[in-house]
This record gives sequence, structure tokens and C-alpha cells, in this order.
Amino acid sequence: MLYKHFTEKLLGLQGLNITNIEENEKNIIIYAEMERKEHNCISCGTATNTVHDYREQVIKDIPAFGKLVSIVLRKRRYRCKHCGKRFFETNSFLPKYHRMTIRLCAFVIDKLRDERSFTSVAKEVNLSVSTVIRIFDVISYPKPELSNALSIDEFKGNTWGEKYQCILTDPVNKVVLDILPERYKPYLTRYFKGFTRAERDSVEYFVSDMWRTYSDVSDVWFKNATQVVDKYHWIRQAIWAFENVRKEEQKKLSTNLRKYFKRSKSLLIKRYDSLEEEQKQQVNVMLYYSVNISRAYFYKEQFLKILNSKDVESAKQTMSDWIQNAEDCGIPQFEKCAETMRNWYTGIINSFSTTITNGFTEGCNNKIKVLKRNAYGYRNFKRFRNRILHIFSHQQRHNKQAAA
Repeated sequence: MLYKHFTEKLLGLQGLNITNIEENEKNIIIYAEMERKEHNCISCGTATNTVHDYREQVIKDIPAFGKLVSIVLRKRRYRCKHCGKRFFETNSFLPKYHRMTIRLCAFVIDKLRDERSFTSVAKEVNLSVSTVIRIFDVISYPKPELSNALSIDEFKGNTWGEKYQCILTDPVNKVVLDILPERYKPYLTRYFKGFTRAERDSVEYFVSDMWRTYSDVSDVWFKNATQVVDKYHWIRQAIWAFENVRKEEQKKLSTNLRKYFKRSKSLLIKRYDSLEEEQKQQVNVMLYYSVNISRAYFYKEQFLKILNSKDVESAKQTMSDWIQNAEDCGIPQFEKCAETMRNWYTGIINSFSTTITNGFTEGCNNKIKVLKRNAYGYRNFKRFRNRILHIFSHQQRHNKQAAA
């Protein structure tokens, strides 16, 4: 008897009388029955303890000790002496018409908090893929509340007939707010129109990349918010301009020099002040071979010095000076870059007034790519959205607990 009670406690099956356990290389089969007790008739409510018959049901449970677990439950059917109604005994671990325990459903939902595919979870718990999907589809995340800071970005989801989907986050509190099926203005207009004026006016910062649609949406629906262009996206414009010059010029060099320039591009991109003395000498040698690369390198270095600005006013001055110089530099790549800086001037300068960036959002996009790759893509957008929000809701709770 003592051994039986310890087995029930170890397996988490309190309330069941375990009559036998069979085990092989892959499976554990537990034979059990509920304790006999008085039940009320489901028809007339009269109490009865009369057993009509027994029936066995095989129930799947969570894996244990590296093996699949099944419970063979000997279920009683009671008979009401008053009205003759026959009904099964009640239990707390098996819903009506189910062939798996409640804790197995909870176990499946918990496993889906990682970037795993439905198939891998199904193999682990010995369920079909369709059953795992059906369990997960019970979960649904409603439309969120807007926060003081909003960050928006797109990622390549290839679902719902659209190549790109949108992610909306709170970059300050590190929370994923919502996943949108597309990134185009008509849909974003309908989506943000669904929030009240007070909710939209409470947004203080709207952070995005250099996609004009996001800027237009911010102008219309978040008039009180400060538009911020993420620093990574406007800094890389100058890096791309320099890289285009380098690629164009190195084609004119000999084979050996061309290979050397290609392998040393990280030194050319890196800020000159952060290089070691030996690296500076290598850069100087490379700049000696091409006047155009040397000129482009100068404008790239001047651009990166804008990041040293300590306040908005100094950023305005240095950015304006650089744009003026670059527009007349005679290098098409940097002239185009200067035009881009002028078009996005306000959002770029606003990025110096806050530390908020799209960094958290970009990190979320990487996790979404892992999820999509593991699943070989999603066709059902609603399921894709809920899966993403399910993953990040768990991580956000974990972060809050760690902070507490």
C-alpha cells in the first residue's frame, strides 16, 4: 500500500487507485481506476452508489522517464435507482469525449512556447500533428492596448498571400503587441483606426525604419507622437554608399589587389579611430591605391562622427553640414545618400532625443525566422500570429519574473 501511494504521488495521479504498471523499452502502461464514491444522478439529482458496469478506456498522458505513458482507466457506470439513468463517474483529469488528460494538453501548449514545429512536439508526446494543432488553436490572443512607445517593422512571413507581415512592439517594456498580415497603408489605416483617439494620442514615440508608409501612418494617426527613424537603418545608408564605391573601384584593380580589398572590407567599414595602429597602416595602404575610395572613406568617416553628437542641436548642425558637403562631393553614391538624409531629416534628428530603437523588434524578427524555418512556413495567418504571440508572451513573463 505504501509503495502504491508513492507511485501515485510520483506520477501525479492522486485520486486514482493504481492496480498495475507494465513497462517496455518505449512505453509505460498504467492500469488504474477511480475510488468508488457516491454520485448524484445527472438527470434527477438523486444520490446513488450503485454500479451498473465497467468499461476500459486508454488515455494518453505526458511522457515520463523518457518513455510514452498511457493510462488504462477502468471506468464505472453508475445507475440511478430513482429514474434508471446510467452515467459515467466524474473525474478531474479527463474532459468528456477526450482520450488524453488535461495535463497532456497543457504540456503540449507549454512545449509550443519554443520555436519548435508542431511535428516535433507531436512526435514527443505521441499525438498526431493535427491533434497538436487542434489543441493549440484553442489559444487566441486579442487585439492589444497601445503603449507609450510603438515600434513597427516588417518581416518575411510569406503567409496569407502576402510576402511581408508586420510586427508591432513596445520597445521600452520589451513586449510584442501584435502581428499584422500586411504592411501596406490601406490595412494599417484600418487597423489603427480601430483604436480610440485617446489611445492613439497617448503614444509618445513611433519608431520605424525608412519605409515611407510607416511615416505617413504616423503623421495621420499618431499626431502627438515623435517620429523616430531607427539609427541602424539610417547609419547603414552611408555604409552602403561607401561599399558601392569600394566594389566599383576594386573592379579596376588587379586580381590580387581585388581579393585583398574584398577580404579587408571590414577594416574599411570600421571607424578609423577604433582601429589599432597596424590596422590603420593597412587602411592607409589601401586608400593609397584609389583616389575615389579615399574620398568616399573621408565622407564615410565624417558621417560617423555625427554619432558623437551629445544633444539634438549639435546633431542638427553636424548632420546639416555633412548633407551640404556630400551633395556637392561629386560621388553619385554619397549624393544619393545625402538626398536620403535630407528626406528623412526630422526622424533622424529625433533619434538623438531618445534611446529607443528598433533593436528589440529586430531581435523578435530573428526568432520569427527560426520558427518559420522549423515549420517550413505557415499558410494560416491566424495560427501563425497566435504562435508568435504565444512564444513571446512566455518570454515576457519570464523577463518580468527575473526582474522582480
